[in-house]
This record gives sequence, C-alpha cells and structure tokens, in this order.
Amino acid sequence: MKEQLKISMAFLGLLVGAGFATGLEVIQYFASFGINGLWGAALAGVVMAVAGAVILQLGSYFLADEHKAVFRRITHPVISWALDIVVTLTLFCIGFVMLAGAGSNLEQQFGLPTWIGALIMTVLVMVTGLLNVDKVSDIIGGLTPLLIIAVLIGFVYTLFNLPDDFSAVNDLATQEESPVSPWWLSAVNYNGLALLLGVSMSLVIGGNHANMRAAGRGGLLGGIIYTILLALAVFTLLANIETVAGDDVPMLTLFDSMHPAMAYVMVFIIFAMIYNTAIGMFYALGKRVTSSRPSWYTPVFLALCAAGYAVSFIGFDTLMTYVYPVLGYLGMAMVVLLVGWWVYARTRLTEESGHRDTVRDLTERRENDNADFSSDDESDLSDELDQSDADSDALAKQVTSEVTGEDRDEDGDSDDRRDDA
Repeated sequence: MKEQLKISMAFLGLLVGAGFATGLEVIQYFASFGINGLWGAALAGVVMAVAGAVILQLGSYFLADEHKAVFRRITHPVISWALDIVVTLTLFCIGFVMLAGAGSNLEQQFGLPTWIGALIMTVLVMVTGLLNVDKVSDIIGGLTPLLIIAVLIGFVYTLFNLPDDFSAVNDLATQEESPVSPWWLSAVNYNGLALLLGVSMSLVIGGNHANMRAAGRGGLLGGIIYTILLALAVFTLLANIETVAGDDVPMLTLFDSMHPAMAYVMVFIIFAMIYNTAIGMFYALGKRVTSSRPSWYTPVFLALCAAGYAVSFIGFDTLMTYVYPVLGYLGMAMVVLLVGWWVYARTRLTEESGHRDTVRDLTERRENDNADFSSDDESDLSDELDQSDADSDALAKQVTSEVTGEDRDEDGDSDDRRDDA
C-alpha cells in the first residue's frame, strides 16, 4: 500500500500543476459552465482514474525510461513519431511557461522582477534534475499534500460563507470565457491536456516500479484523489465567483479575501506546484532527448533548462489561449490509443504481472535469507525471468534494487531494458 500511495502522490503532483493551483484553468474549463462544471469535474475524474491506471501500468510493463520507447511498441511508427514530437515539444513549451509563471507569481505578491523569480525556479529545477528518478518522484509526490490542504481550507471556508443566491452565482460564472465548449467536451479536453503534459514523466515513474499491479493501482488512486480535489476546487471557486471573477490567480485572490496572511501561504503553494510541473517537464524532456546517449543527460538537461529560462522572457498568451485546446485534443487521441492498446493486450499484461510477482517473491527470499534459497529456487527464478516480456537482466536488476532499497543504475541503455512487445 505504501508503494501505491507513493506512486499516486507522484502522479497527482504531475496533474495538479500550476494551472490547477492558481485556479485559472479550473474556472476556464469547469466553473465557467456554472453548475454543469461539477458534472464536468465528475466526468474528468472518471477519465483521469482510468487513464492514470493504464499509463502507470504501461510504464511499468515496458520498464520505461522515456515515452518514445512505449509509443513505438504500441502503435504504427508514423503515429509513434508524431506523438513523440508532440509530447517532446509540449514538455519544452510547458516547461518554459512554468519558469515564466514562477517569475509572475513572485512579482505579483512581492514585487520582484520577473527574471529573478524565473531564475530561482530554473536553479531549483536544475539541481533537482540531477537526482535519480526515485528522488525526483518523491519530491513531486511530497509537495502535493500542500495543494490538498489548500483546497480543503478553501472548501471549508466556503461552506461557512455560502452565497445566498446560487442562481446569481451560476449566471455570473457563465460569463467567464472557456476555450472549449460544451461542458462535457471542455472536461475531456482538460483531461487530454493534463495527461499530455504528464504522460512522459508518468511513464518514467511507472517504469521505475516493476510491480505492475502497484503501478496500476497507484495511478487509479491518484485519479480518484484528483477527482475529489477537482470537484472541491470547482465548487469552491464557483461559490466564490463574485470575489475571483476575472482574476489571473483566482486561488490567491480567494485566500487573500480570507486574510492577507493566507495569501502569502498560497503564494508558496502555487510556487511549489509550478516547481512540480517544471521539474516533471524538464526531467522527462532530458531523458527523452538523451535516450540513445544516457551519459549525456546531465549537460543536455542543464542546457535545456538554460534554454527554457531564456525563452521564458517571450510572451506566452497565445500558447495559453489557442495552443492549449489543440494540445487537449491531441492528448485525448493519445489517451484513446493507450487505453485501446491496454485493453487489446490485457491477457499479456496479466500474465506478465504474475511472472513479476513470482520474480519478486523469489528475489526477496534470496536477498533476505540466503540459507533458504535453494538451487531449485534459483532455477525457478531464472525460468520466470526468461518467460517475462521484459529484458531478463533489466528486470532482475530492477526488482533487486526495489527489494534491497538500492538505487538503480540509470546509465544503461533504455532500449535494452525490455524486449519488443
């Protein structure tokens, strides 16, 4: 259960990034449809829970180090190439938007020049990106409870300060602009956008766990928690629409209306969520770009971060207004593809999960009590590794690292970590 919770928090941290924390995307994609926005949140939650379970489990199945290794094994090379290009460009675009957003966040609250806030975020991302994937996912998951607490505080505050006329609230909310309509398409489009942003790092997180069942359940649990958070956030911002309407950072405005000191708390949480998104984008981008030359990761990753900082000075209003919906539709297509392949290969995935459970059990016996580990056990372990769809050496190494708690060596060739599916 601990492993599943760890996975779910890391996955959730990728989904509830800066846009969710500021509340702007929540208003645009959900609250702008009034009460129907709550139905949209429920629909988005169902899609996210299913997609989360599928993506994390596929990452585990392929022991993924980056997204291309998965795409090229489940679809036609042309489609795989197109998805790879879209995801890779999205990682960089959203990465530099996060750096720019960090600058704007600190400028609004503290009056700092935007380049200082962006530089602080860039340095934090650079330092974190030099850690291994376990530590990166732990950091992403560890910061996520901050947003959960913030949403709960906003929700409880709202329950004690409900508006007198919800019909007036509904009318005011529907005056807010939404990039996509009607409400159900807006909800699904938001899903596509969030998953397109998070798929690369989610596959990497799943690939760092050989236990396919835990990976899948972690994604499912993350999706369920996401649904609850989203519903609470939509209700909170909808009920307080008179206070936050037209604001660029609705959550910050809401917390400021509670008490000025609360605004400082929310600024920190928003900054942390921007950081979550930024490290997820640049880490996954660095892994993808250096997939054929893993030893180049450090200089390439640092160069990408520096390039992102430079580009962050360019305005990105067009990206937010016009490109986001397009990315949402592309993300929807990607989710259909991934879920479709998961359904098609369900029997194979179930069998592989069984092999890995046996491999883990035998490995635990070998590592924890050598005296009880017989030659027959060694033979059984070898047979299970041979029957696995994954590369035998890579799977053995991954499971051993999980059992012993030792960090996996990340300098190996990712393509050698699994057989062609």
